[in-house]
Amino acid sequence: MRVGVMGAGSIGCFVGGMLLGSDAAEVTFVGRERVGAELRAHGMTLRDFDRREVRVEPERVRFETEASALEGSDAVLVCVKSAQTAEVAKVLAPVLSEGAIVVSLQNGVRNPETLRGHFARERVVPGIVGFNVVSLERGVFHRGFSGPLAIERSDRARALCAALRSSGLHVETPTDIAPHQWSKLLVNANNAVSALSGAPTRELLLSPGYRRVVAAVIDECLVVMHAAGVRPAKLRGLPAWVMPKVLRMPTPIVRLVTRAQMKVDPHAKSSMWEDLTRRRPTEVDHLNGEIVRLAERAGVDAPINRRVVELVHAAEKAGAGPPGLSAEALWAQLRSSGATSARQPGTQ
Repeated sequence: MRVGVMGAGSIGCFVGGMLLGSDAAEVTFVGRERVGAELRAHGMTLRDFDRREVRVEPERVRFETEASALEGSDAVLVCVKSAQTAEVAKVLAPVLSEGAIVVSLQNGVRNPETLRGHFARERVVPGIVGFNVVSLERGVFHRGFSGPLAIERSDRARALCAALRSSGLHVETPTDIAPHQWSKLLVNANNAVSALSGAPTRELLLSPGYRRVVAAVIDECLVVMHAAGVRPAKLRGLPAWVMPKVLRMPTPIVRLVTRAQMKVDPHAKSSMWEDLTRRRPTEVDHLNGEIVRLAERAGVDAPINRRVVELVHAAEKAGAGPPGLSAEALWAQLRSSGATSARQPGTQ
C-alpha cells in the first residue's frame, strides 16, 4: 500500500514511521525542510512508553517538501495543524487520484468537514490519535502514553487499518467517530495546562494543584457540551463526566485509576508545550477555543477556557517558550478573571 503523510511532524513521523519500519506500506513524507534534513541525517527512531523501539535507516525515508510527491498514494494521512487544513486540502485536491482516501489524524472536531469542502464526502475518513508524540530531535520520536488510533469505519479505509494494525499500532474503528472526537477534545483541553506550566502529563495527574486546574477546565467543557446538546463518548470505558470527579479525589486514588486506564511516560508532555518550546503557533483556538465558540452558540459562558486561550496566545506573542506557571499561579489567573465558578454538570 502507498501511504502519504501530509504534515511530517511528531504524529505524522511516528505513524508513518511505524508503517515504514514494519514494511506494512510504502510511505512518502511531506513536511518542512528542517525535518527532512534531520531524517536524511539520522533516519527515524520511534520510541514507546514501554521501551519498545523501531529503527528506520536514513536511506529508507522518502521525504519531500511539496504535496505533488503524494501523487499515486492510496491513502494520505493529514497530520498538519488544524489552522492549515483548508490550505492543505486545496493543494492536495488536484494531486490525488479519485480512488485515494484522505484520513484526518488531527486534533479538534472540524477538520474532516473542512477536508470535505475539497473532496467527495466518502473519500474523507475522520480519525483520532489517542496518544501523544514528542520530537526529541536527531530523528527520535517518543510516544509518551498509551492509546489507540481510532478511524471511522469505512470500506475504503479497510486496507489502511489492516496495514496500521500490522505495524503494531492499536486501531479501533467506531461507526460514528463524532462523539469520540468530543471526548478527545476533553482530553486535549489539558494540553494548554501542560503548555503553560511545562509540567509533564504525569505531574498534571499526580499534583493536586494542577489537577484542580485541569478539573475546572474539563468541568466547564462538560457544562458547555451539555448546554449545546453534545454527547461525548466514554473515555476508556468511563463516562466523560467522571473525569473531573476522579481528578478531585486524593492522589493515591488518582494514581490507581490512572494506572488502570493508561500507561504514562514520566516525561510525556503535550504537543502544545512542544509548539511553545519551538516558537510555533499552537492549536489552542481549535481546542479550548472550540469550547468558547460552542458556548457562544449555546448561549452560555466559558470564562475558564476563554482565559486559557488568552494565556496561551500571550505566551505565543512573548515568544519565550512555555511560561512555566505553577499550579498556584495558573489558579490565580483563572480566579482573577472570575473564571472559577462553573458549576459541575449532571451525570448525563
